[in-house]
Formats: sequence, structure tokens, C-alpha cells
Amino acid sequence: MSYDGEDAAITGCVTPPGGPRLLDQVRGRLRLKHYSLRTEQAYLYWIRRYVRAWLPRHPAELDGAAVEAFLTGLATRDNVAASTQNQALAALLFLYREVLGIELPWMENVVRAKRPRRLPVVLSRAQVVRLLERLSGREALMAGLLYGSGLRLMECARLRVKDVDLERNELTIRDGKGGKDRMTVLPGALREALLRQLAEVRLLHSRDLACGLGRVHLPHALARKYPNAAAEPGWQYVFPATRISVDPRDGVRRRHHIDEKVLQSAVRRAAREAGFDKPVTPHTLRHCFATHLLESGADIRTVQELLGHKDVATTQIYTHVLNRGALGVLSPLDR
Repeated sequence: MSYDGEDAAITGCVTPPGGPRLLDQVRGRLRLKHYSLRTEQAYLYWIRRYVRAWLPRHPAELDGAAVEAFLTGLATRDNVAASTQNQALAALLFLYREVLGIELPWMENVVRAKRPRRLPVVLSRAQVVRLLERLSGREALMAGLLYGSGLRLMECARLRVKDVDLERNELTIRDGKGGKDRMTVLPGALREALLRQLAEVRLLHSRDLACGLGRVHLPHALARKYPNAAAEPGWQYVFPATRISVDPRDGVRRRHHIDEKVLQSAVRRAAREAGFDKPVTPHTLRHCFATHLLESGADIRTVQELLGHKDVATTQIYTHVLNRGALGVLSPLDR
């Protein structure tokens, strides 16, 4: 969705004549600090809403009370989820601290949206088999990695050729959640399918190079440090997009990774065909990975490392959904 006209309307009211537009300043600061494109889009969305709410006053003229009122309205009027309100708060803190250079006082009067404690949806091993049997080709391989390696959806979509080690049966996840790298297991059952996929990637890359393309996006400043790396086979995506697109950050035509919606749609369709009543998404397969490892006797600290959780308390939630009834106990009737 384009906001160019809306940006002009907003920033025309809050930007001094001849000065840089506020949203351009935010965008430039986000890119300077290497925030992801998704975070950039989310932050700009909330800053637009905040600025629109207080037009024609500039955010620099407002104080913590204005931020409190905006965030409280999200919870009381718009009834947003706690994670949504936290995202809006993070965007506004970035605006004031990083762009305007203003430190807001801690906002104690904000009405916080309630964060419900929810258990993850987990399938049995037999149900996972039924789901995977209804997927084919690239989608089946991606779903197999989510379940067999415990990957998040975007970690799978952004996987690079150089991070697949078929000799050691390892995957290296770069710049995962929280900007952390980690190692995880590569299922031997996917070896042949991965070899075929990597062969297709090499063929596609050769064709792109012949057309004057074949250069992928590199994170942070690697493109300047290693100017030829973007065209090397190891940096190509394991699951590339089917079409060339224009990078919204620099306007360069290149092949990006696959759109995550492709796998999301495929998993939803497979779940319907399998007759599941519970909601099933690609992330459900990551939950199954953790739960089934714990069921088989794996150490919880090992599962924590494989999942990339910062705190073992996050991993412990899977002990509540083990295949032994509620709270992981065996019913006395079954004894």
C-alpha cells in the first residue's frame, strides 16, 4: 500500500519549509541502524497514526502525556492486542529517542492491553505426517525444515546456500530473532530433497547471471565490504522467489527470497484437506518440533538452544502440551 500522498499531507503540516520530511528522517535512521524492512514498515505505520492523531502539532511539541493518551486509546478504544500496543510503543520511543533526540519519561499512566497466556497449538506425530503428506515440492521441503529443524517461517525463507551443511547435518541460522545466530539440526530425511533444491538454485542463479542479474541483497554493510559476494552462489537464497522484483530500499532489480505467504497458504490448504479442526499455521510445525523432542526425552536446555530462545522459561511452555494430558500428567483412569 502506498502512503506517498498521505506522507505529504502529514509531513507538510509538521515539517519546516525546506527541512527534511519527518518520515524520511525516521526511515533514514531505521536504515542507518540496520532495522529490518518489516520493522521499518511497522514503525512508519504507527508513527503516521500518531502524527495524524495530533495534527497540526509537531511530535517535538508533544510530551509523554500525548504518547500515553495515544497508547491508552489503542487499548481502550481500539481493543488491540498487547503485542500490538507494545509495537506502537516501541515505534514512538524510536521516534523520540533516535530521531527527535527527546527522552520521554516512563509512562506509568498508560492503560496496558492485557497479554493473555496462551498454550501453543501442537499436532501429534501422526497428524504431522498427515499434514506433510498433503504438501509437495518446495512447500513440502520448507514445511519439513520447520518441523525437522525447528525453524521460524522467515528463518526458512531467508536461508542461504552457504548456511546448509549437508556433511555435518547442520543448519546455521543467521540474524534470527533478537539478531542472534544459532546452529540447529538438519534432518537426514530431507537430504535428497535439499540436494535437488540446491541444484535448482545453482541453475537459476546461472540464468540470472547470464541476464546481467544474479546479485542478492546482503545484510548490513557486507555489500560494501565484499562487493562481489552478492553474486556468489553461497549467498543465494535456498528458496528464491520465482520472479525478479525491485528492492524498495535501493530500487535495484534482484531476486528476493520466496514470499512467506506461499507456504502459509499451502499449510492452510493441507490442514483443511487433512480434516484438522484446530488452527494450523507454519509456526505450528515449530511448536511440534519442540514438543516432540521433549516427549522423546531431549534435555530442555538442548531444545532451548535449537529453538534460539533467550530464556528457558519460554521453552518450558512446551512441557505443558506434552502428550500426557493437561499439565503433562497421566490421568488416574489410565493407570
